[in-house]
Amino acid sequence: SSFPVAGGRGDLLGGGGGALQPQPMGAATGMADKTLGMTSAISTAPPKPSDLQRTDELEETLRQFGLFESEEELAHRMDVLSKINQLVKKWIYEVSIKKNMPPSVAENVGGKIYTFGSYRLGVHTKGADIDTLCVAPRHIDRTDFFTSFVELLRQQGEVKDLRAVEEAFVPVIKMTFDGIELDMLFARLALKDIPEDQDLRDVNILKNLDQKCVRSLNGCRVTDEILHLVPNRETFRLALRAIKLWAKRHGVYSNVLGYLGGVSWAMLVARTCQLYPNAAAATLVHKFFLVFSQWPWPKPVLLKQPEENRLGFPLWDPRVNVADRFHLMPIITPAYPQQNSTFNVSLSTLTIMRQEFKQGLAITDDIMLRRSDWMKLFEPPNFFGKYKHFIVLMASTQSKEHHLEWYGLVESKIRILISNLERHPYIAIAHVNPESFPPSEPEGEKLQSMWFIGLQFNKTEHVNIDLTYDTRSFVDTVKRQATAINIFKQDMEVDIKYVRRRELVRYLPQSVLNRCKKKGNKTANSTTPNSTPQNSPGMTSQAGKKVLSSSRSDSALLGLVGDGVGGTVNDSVVTSDDSCCSLSVMDDSSSPLNTSSGTKRQCEEDSEADGDVPKRSKPDNSEAMEEGDDTVSSSSPQRNHVVAEREPAESVGSAASGPESVIALQRDSPKPSPAVTSSTAVEEKAHISDGIDSTARSPLHATALESTV
Repeated sequence: SSFPVAGGRGDLLGGGGGALQPQPMGAATGMADKTLGMTSAISTAPPKPSDLQRTDELEETLRQFGLFESEEELAHRMDVLSKINQLVKKWIYEVSIKKNMPPSVAENVGGKIYTFGSYRLGVHTKGADIDTLCVAPRHIDRTDFFTSFVELLRQQGEVKDLRAVEEAFVPVIKMTFDGIELDMLFARLALKDIPEDQDLRDVNILKNLDQKCVRSLNGCRVTDEILHLVPNRETFRLALRAIKLWAKRHGVYSNVLGYLGGVSWAMLVARTCQLYPNAAAATLVHKFFLVFSQWPWPKPVLLKQPEENRLGFPLWDPRVNVADRFHLMPIITPAYPQQNSTFNVSLSTLTIMRQEFKQGLAITDDIMLRRSDWMKLFEPPNFFGKYKHFIVLMASTQSKEHHLEWYGLVESKIRILISNLERHPYIAIAHVNPESFPPSEPEGEKLQSMWFIGLQFNKTEHVNIDLTYDTRSFVDTVKRQATAINIFKQDMEVDIKYVRRRELVRYLPQSVLNRCKKKGNKTANSTTPNSTPQNSPGMTSQAGKKVLSSSRSDSALLGLVGDGVGGTVNDSVVTSDDSCCSLSVMDDSSSPLNTSSGTKRQCEEDSEADGDVPKRSKPDNSEAMEEGDDTVSSSSPQRNHVVAEREPAESVGSAASGPESVIALQRDSPKPSPAVTSSTAVEEKAHISDGIDSTARSPLHATALESTV
């Protein structure tokens, strides 16, 4: 995981130090001859020619998304890291001399740069930053790093946007060096010198270190362990590139918002590689969805047997830590001290990811059967067409400098708002979109960023849903945290609004509306068993449904109003027997940051609301519909209008937090996926279940499961 000094290219991906030998991306690694992971492999079959062909197609598809850097760009990264490495050596030498160390000794104390994260794994994309770690001997401390080394960086002409965050949970220096963004951590080892081949995987280097140094070392140690625990790094890297792209396109890539971050996705792909050690990358992507669409969360995913707590550091262990027993989707890092990389996952985000796993399995089933191509897997879902009710969270400031800090703080606290909403008895899912948006119409010099949270309600009748307390509590928390860390300024505001789908056109920028419109047109023009006949503008369908004309607003064209598949809408959906509820949420004027009248806005839901119309049986071809889509009911000629049917939310129940919620998740049985129904597939799924069950042999697994039942 170390980076070589100038004079040789070494491992293009940042390796070359310690026991981890360099392995070029294109190097063939042969067949796996040993078992890796907690269980034996499900299949050790070599790839067939058709698997290799699909892998070539997958790689070509990834290239169309611009994921791979050119040789020149890779060489530039190498040069930047080499220069940083030389600066570190120069700085350590100068500090050693100032601390009265003889020059002959100071020249040999070492110190170097290590890389970790996506760059170290070999899956970084164009323009991505590089995560680095500065390792120094014991006489160099963190104060030196954040004073004299920062000053040395300021003197470099290539350094821009230098920012030191010494008080962070993991202290870091952020900068742009010759056009490459770098995050640099610091750790000093309890060694008098740092040899060039120092292996950070050695657990003994953690002795006599403080918590901040251990946390800083953790990134490198985890990355190196992952690479050591996969049977074939080349196929692992290609499969991981595909899964990361899929996760980003489908809005489930964000650790801070309660989805999975890069290291968590890497560990899931690594576990798939262990179960299919000789499979091609295309097969691994397919098996990834097969395995994790059936995984019985909260059973943890581990790449190796956890190590005992020999050094006394805090680690994930449900036998000891009560809080660890309530983690919903534990994915445990393989390096000591092992941690749960997904402690932010909530009931809503787990439900959403499980749905995405199942949909991914259905799509990759079709790809492997030549009924679809890889582009289908990377098509983003229509988030704004999936829900009818939204919470809009707006963070605003008057200056760019203040907005960067305020944006980061508000985003880091959104999961608290999600947790507040999930506790509400009438909310089934609170789905936050990881993408933030600028306002459709900027207000003067004010800088604004908006996040959208889709709401799915449990079936309610004549109930007033008041979210004022939940939203006000969130605003108070954000303001209190900003004040505590001394970043709050008078121009910093956070507002929360409730909007219905038809009102989104007032908030979304035109670029997003156009993007959604293309997706909506593509869906409307597709011929599926559930789609209504396509009519010309202004015409009326045989069932009497009014068809959208070309003069309707963007909201109609995008599917932001009305419900019909294929573009139908009904102007008089509410009938006398329709039950309804009302939703009340704090207006921006009642925000603690805006000391105005504190009024509430009462929003009357019509029958477009989830659950406010008695649920009808789904048509026979309902499996072809995406979850959350609207269906057109034609079974009753007396009620010729569009009805919004909601799939029952998986494992949500009352959406309350606590042990009962975990029990609900565990007892929930996944719906059968439209996978290939061959005897081989059935046997393989049974083998997957056996393999998953056998992981419970570890006492750590058994305790985690027993504590939730």
